[in-house]
Amino acid sequence: MKNFTIILLGLIIFSSIRTEGVDLFIRETKFYDNLTDSTEFQKKYRELDKYYSNAKLGSFVDSGKTYFRLFAPTAINVRLITQANPEDKNHKEYFMNMDKTGVWEVALEGEMYGVYYGYKVYHKGEDVSNPNKPICVDPYAKAVATFTTYMNPRRSIVVKEKAYDWEGTDWIKNDWRDLIIYEMHVRDMTAHKSSGAKLKGTYKGLTEKGRNGGLDYIKSLGVNTVELLPAQEFGICEIPYKDSLEDKFNTWNPYERNHWGYMTSNFFAPAAYYTKDWKELKWNKWIGTDASQIDDFKDMVKAFHKEGIAVIMDVVYNHLSEYEIGNLKQIDKNYYFRLDASGNFIAESFCGNDLKTERPMVRRLIVESILYWMKEYKIDGFRFDLGKLIDWQTIELIIAEAKKINPNVVIVCEPWGGGYDPHGFSQRGWGAWNDQIRNGIKGENPFNGLGWIFGQWYGNNSPKRIKSYVNGTLTIDSLGLFVKKEHSVNYLESHDGYTLGDFIRIGTREVDPKSIIKNVDSHVKLSQKQLKLNKLAALFLFTSQGMTMIHSGQEFARSKVIPYNIKVNDPHKGMIDHNTYDKDNETNYINYDHAETNNELLEYYKGLIDLRKKHSAFRRAEYDSIKLYEHPNSKFGLFYTIYHEGKHYAVILNADPKHELEFNLAQGSWNVLVDEYKASSIPNAIIERGVKLSPSTGMVLVKQ
Repeated sequence: MKNFTIILLGLIIFSSIRTEGVDLFIRETKFYDNLTDSTEFQKKYRELDKYYSNAKLGSFVDSGKTYFRLFAPTAINVRLITQANPEDKNHKEYFMNMDKTGVWEVALEGEMYGVYYGYKVYHKGEDVSNPNKPICVDPYAKAVATFTTYMNPRRSIVVKEKAYDWEGTDWIKNDWRDLIIYEMHVRDMTAHKSSGAKLKGTYKGLTEKGRNGGLDYIKSLGVNTVELLPAQEFGICEIPYKDSLEDKFNTWNPYERNHWGYMTSNFFAPAAYYTKDWKELKWNKWIGTDASQIDDFKDMVKAFHKEGIAVIMDVVYNHLSEYEIGNLKQIDKNYYFRLDASGNFIAESFCGNDLKTERPMVRRLIVESILYWMKEYKIDGFRFDLGKLIDWQTIELIIAEAKKINPNVVIVCEPWGGGYDPHGFSQRGWGAWNDQIRNGIKGENPFNGLGWIFGQWYGNNSPKRIKSYVNGTLTIDSLGLFVKKEHSVNYLESHDGYTLGDFIRIGTREVDPKSIIKNVDSHVKLSQKQLKLNKLAALFLFTSQGMTMIHSGQEFARSKVIPYNIKVNDPHKGMIDHNTYDKDNETNYINYDHAETNNELLEYYKGLIDLRKKHSAFRRAEYDSIKLYEHPNSKFGLFYTIYHEGKHYAVILNADPKHELEFNLAQGSWNVLVDEYKASSIPNAIIERGVKLSPSTGMVLVKQ
């Protein structure tokens, strides 16, 4: 059988392909037989759990040879493809052998650093003579070159792992209670002309000194952590608009683009989308070919660390890119993915395919990826997208292994995927996004789901729940979600949905979301009512116990408006957008001129950040040291005191949109840290008896 197959394959190799190799090993299997019998399929599907290997995977050099290893237990034929250049039409092929653990291997003489490679993987019933078989990227590749066209063709690169000079920098080991997180997109921070960056939209551009935007701007805010939207290699191009490709029809994305990065293709490789050689996204161009994204990414992390700012990565391990060909779906669909009784992909992620994280080798892939980013790139933590789609055993192993490397590693998630469950993560020591505080304070949507800052109750929210948020949304309150307050990632805005600024613009009914906005510079300027609500929301956020997270531009009420004159067939051109994942344009770019337009709000955020950093009562107060009181005349009046480290604080909040509220203070003199105009860690006025708060305002006081 084996010899006959080798002879047959030798006859059908095209003259344009030079085939070199050793024996071709084909494993007898009946796995693909009787797929219509769902019972038989599920039995065989479950049996794949027995495959496991401790062998080093990917490409690496050892003792003068270059090894290539790929785990694909149900494949019957795997060939290594190598090229001197990714655009070459010709390539070399090498037959690979599989061991009993499901690992295919070939070892070639010489140190093949810089070589581009991939795999042709065949399964039972496929034509092994097909020369057009897609070339699969190595899931363990440390760098990847990508061709910017539909389905994102890729080649892995054999990388020489070399010593990198971290210049004495290391992980930023913050206590979780002290985290002030700035969620941001690498490209968006410097892509706009107002940033002043020379290398706009790149890792390098983000670190340029003396500019309006990027690292200098982030440092000026005072945050101590940045959270990068996905920066692992990802599919940047979706399928043709109003056309089909690979049995998929694009009815939703006229930009044919995935800008945010939530379509990961490679878990070990930095995204070439942000490399220094990238100036604008052009079709039919190879990017990342020199693997410079490795050092560029490290330079970025080092630059942040030099400023005392930690770097967290947003990672997507629940599914792979839906808009590409040549990844785990072709390598071994039946092992790597959750399938239904008929062998079809399960898609609770709503992204076409869900990884079967409970498989031993998928679990190993995820955990090793996390540890690699920690060791190789000094990453300080991770935010897991759709965390509930990762099985609990993998969840527990991730944090256990990561803490062995850095006990302070930040592990948080979006606790979605078949329901919202932050409690399950908190029980396992993970942090999670607190949607309860988000929806309770600002509301669920700006149309008929307004929240507390508007003087309304969204859903089941109540004064009791508002008090719970102040204390960290703890399970001790019976309404809470978290075992420890530091597990609560308190936020009001993220990359998803309307910005807080736009939510308030629409919620006040001062802006029609369907109106065409041609003058964005004028539109972005806040009215007095909008300014007050933005300040009140921020004040509540920064004085609540737990981690604090803001999204880039939240500090100046960023507005995401699709350019009205863009040359794209988008029916929403000129309107405020709430889902900008696909828009690589000024809808997403940070416009620093707008930060100046709303400078009063920007300075207020800076003051609140400084307040939180300088006064630990808003981060580390004990549960019993916080006393909360409702105003007798309004359910939207809240007064609470904090006794912490010998100091007595008072936080006074009036979310009533119509009535001025008067609050009495304990006898003595109180220093004003925050009022409706200014926020600071330094007192700027003294109050003796009581205060009157205008509608939609707040104050923070500390007793002399």
